[in-house]
Amino acid sequence: MKPASTGVLPDTPTDRPLFDSPPSSSLKISVVVPVRNEAHHLTDTLDALRNQQNASGQAINPIIFEVLLLANNCTDCSYDVARRYQQQHPDFPLLIEQITLPPARANIGTVRRLLMDAACRRLTTVGNSNGIIASTDGDTVVDSQWIYYTLCEIENGSDAVGGRILTRPDGSAVRLFHLRDVMYRTLVAQVEARLDPHPHDPWPRHFQHFGASIAVTCRMYRQAGGLPEKPFLEDEAFYRAMLRTDAKVRKSPNVRVFTSTRTQGQVEIGFSEQLRYWATMGLSGQRQLAEPAEAVITRIRHRHRLRRCWLRRAQNSQPDCLVSIAQGLLIDPTWLATEFAIAPYFGQLWEKVDEKMAAGRWAAHWQPVPITTAIQTLRAFLQT
Repeated sequence: MKPASTGVLPDTPTDRPLFDSPPSSSLKISVVVPVRNEAHHLTDTLDALRNQQNASGQAINPIIFEVLLLANNCTDCSYDVARRYQQQHPDFPLLIEQITLPPARANIGTVRRLLMDAACRRLTTVGNSNGIIASTDGDTVVDSQWIYYTLCEIENGSDAVGGRILTRPDGSAVRLFHLRDVMYRTLVAQVEARLDPHPHDPWPRHFQHFGASIAVTCRMYRQAGGLPEKPFLEDEAFYRAMLRTDAKVRKSPNVRVFTSTRTQGQVEIGFSEQLRYWATMGLSGQRQLAEPAEAVITRIRHRHRLRRCWLRRAQNSQPDCLVSIAQGLLIDPTWLATEFAIAPYFGQLWEKVDEKMAAGRWAAHWQPVPITTAIQTLRAFLQT
């Protein structure tokens, strides 16, 4: 195993290529792990990645995967923990680098972009243009069959795979808020599967597509333009970039990870920030709100109608259905017809529609309701 390298990264990250040791010629999946002050979690994270199994419980052959760990701007002993682990397990394909980013670029978007670019380069170096870049986090423990099921979903035709992100039960005061949010989003995903189904992402499915468990082929990574270098919510921005080109994203219930519920996270906006927000709501007695079920159902139904129109656009470039769809979504029919005619992908069209709705009459027409009410109504709809 080549020794890890350290250094101060220049303003242009590509001035010094990361992880330049030759990859295995049989490499299928490169796992990236951004690390910043994760010393207390890191051993568990690496144990889970080292002990990957297939469906029969047999160890995954280490020649088909690798782990790229990038410790950045750490003020604890994360790098030393990773180095000791590497020395204790020399057969584990773990590559480590340590960098110090300038303050303006010391964020998760820069680091995850550096890692995913490096993984893509290593996979294409061995001629695997459909190789898989898989991302997790330094405070996250992947399931024992995380790699196996990720490989299965890609082999079944998916361009990307979002894993289910679970939190362990604890005594946190915000857990009830979190569980309600998960239930609401899961029910919305089930409504989507019924009213606007996708062959590549059938029910059962979930709603998550975040950095703690996201995998993508090199081909789709390049097609989407790579991971946007944003200081936070870089995973959400990348997901939207993939949807703009109609990527087949599978939100697989078999691909699972377990993550920390800490409220002091490494980014300004993220899961930890959401937990802090819920904690504040709990202390002040505020109600947890959500978009009403009727709005969810209306939006998904019209999205499905618009998708069907899109698939038939070769026969009718300006279908009559656009007027009624626009009226149902409370947007201008002329604007919709114009965007329908010029959008190269349905995902790009729907993103613009979604933005138009948010900026128009939709939000005023569909006022938020208590999340418990929305959950109850969604459940009743799904039982019909």
